[in-house]
Amino acid sequence: MAEVILMPRLSDTMTEGVIAAWHKKVGDQVSKGDLLAEVETDKATMDLESYKDGTLLHIGGGDGSKIQVNDLLAIIGKPGEDITSLIKDGASTPGAEPARKEEAASAPAAESKPVSAPEAKAPNAAAPAMDLTKEDSVILMPRLSDTMTEGVIAEWHKKVGDEVKKGDLLAEVETDKATMDLESYKNGTMLYLGAQKGDKVPVNSLLCIVGEKGKIDVDKIIAAAKAGSGGAEAHASTDADKEVITPADAGAEQLAVSPDRSDKAVPPPTNQPVEPARNENGRVIASPLAKKLAAEKGFDIGNIPGSGDGGRIIKKDVDSFVPAAKKAEEPKAPAAPAKSSASSGVESFDEVPVSQMRKVIARRLAESLFTAPHFYITMTIDMDAAVASRAKLNEVSKVKISFNDFVLKAVAVSLKQHPKVNSSWLGDKIRYNHHVNIGVAVAVDEGLLVPVVRFADSKTLSQISAEVKDFAQKAKDKKLQPADWEGSTFTISNLGMFGVDEFTAIINPPDACILAIGGISQVPVVKNGAVVPGNVMKVTLSCDHRVVDGATGAAFLQTVKSLLEEPLRMLI
Repeated sequence: MAEVILMPRLSDTMTEGVIAAWHKKVGDQVSKGDLLAEVETDKATMDLESYKDGTLLHIGGGDGSKIQVNDLLAIIGKPGEDITSLIKDGASTPGAEPARKEEAASAPAAESKPVSAPEAKAPNAAAPAMDLTKEDSVILMPRLSDTMTEGVIAEWHKKVGDEVKKGDLLAEVETDKATMDLESYKNGTMLYLGAQKGDKVPVNSLLCIVGEKGKIDVDKIIAAAKAGSGGAEAHASTDADKEVITPADAGAEQLAVSPDRSDKAVPPPTNQPVEPARNENGRVIASPLAKKLAAEKGFDIGNIPGSGDGGRIIKKDVDSFVPAAKKAEEPKAPAAPAKSSASSGVESFDEVPVSQMRKVIARRLAESLFTAPHFYITMTIDMDAAVASRAKLNEVSKVKISFNDFVLKAVAVSLKQHPKVNSSWLGDKIRYNHHVNIGVAVAVDEGLLVPVVRFADSKTLSQISAEVKDFAQKAKDKKLQPADWEGSTFTISNLGMFGVDEFTAIINPPDACILAIGGISQVPVVKNGAVVPGNVMKVTLSCDHRVVDGATGAAFLQTVKSLLEEPLRMLI
């Protein structure tokens, strides 16, 4: 008997999937484990495998179509089986759309009588407001990070009148986290740009229109967007609650997000002469998941041959790729310092627009400081044993271990013993986390990013050190992914390397605490009744008093202190 395959929920926030590519067509034999299709979700592009044997009798939508979770995706059965009832029962919104379009197209042909201009406008006046999220030619500003409310157009790579192909780079958008590339997933002509370079565009607002010239009512779409009936405002409030990269609703165009912007100038292959698939503009054709995996592994996507449709690079191509020895990257020439306009006896100043990152830092930390009742606990820690242990460990460790790594490990172990500190205030409830994900504040030119070391309590000092160094480099190169900075349960901020003795930090929501680390100073200390030189470090714990009480915070710091003063205890 034929079996219906519905669109699965491939992530906790997924509501629909986009068919990136079918690997089987109607009539093909399918075996268990065969790759049926690549499905783009709100998080990544994932492979969908068959869980039964048979013949593919029906597919719910072609490449590029959107299918809601639990809607009809495919039917597998025996050749010649009657699947009419299954298709009817499982008909999804995408399948119903062509029928509605045909009805709409045939309606004008049935009208044989000419009508006057005023009468012709009457139906339009009574028609429901246009929902831009259901217009195939409309591209809305996507949500590119969990905290993003608007994006700034850093650069357009297409202008009105340009031909657009799937995979073409449309624009660079500056978010509160990074500058990211937006690629097109459709062919057509750029008919309209909803913003100019430097403009701010709210999430789900009209970004541009791509379609077939002469067949798209651009003025009508623009009017709907300006009137607020395009769905952008209606969807903004609901989408703001989702911590996902939110595509438009069914029928709207998808954008691929590629934080790794190294594809602007693809270097020549370094391993062997291969010819990866490229579009007419020279951009490598690859799935977003393949690009992400290649970036994580340090591969040049331009060197990887593709096995997907038309040579498209997919996940398995990256997994199976074996690069030759990497050539050392040439250091970038330092940017020339800006010339100062100030001169003797002349008052002058520079005014710089606030970046998206700085705006979000200002908003979130102001909310934290004025919403969460902060209190602070400072403690002095004897670091003599840590200094000696670090020197011995670095003699054998392949990765140089820093004092920050010692503190991070000590904090991770302490959080398992004090779960009330590893918590979040959620308004009507408090969440006590069983996992330990520590955010590490990293300074970048534009502000501050907080990548997360996940399950830090189960990692060695070498693993922590390597991961923190990798995050710091990615942050400076603007290559951090949204998943890298989400999900912290506690945060550490270290200014000791700048000669700071002690400071207080503002809590990074939704965490309940943040630890501010000062530098290690050599000062006179009393040991065994004698004054001797010693290494001391001051740390200050900022606590949300709604969740953590003074005694709880003090007990946590005592545990951290004991572990750092006897480092061998945290290595057990």
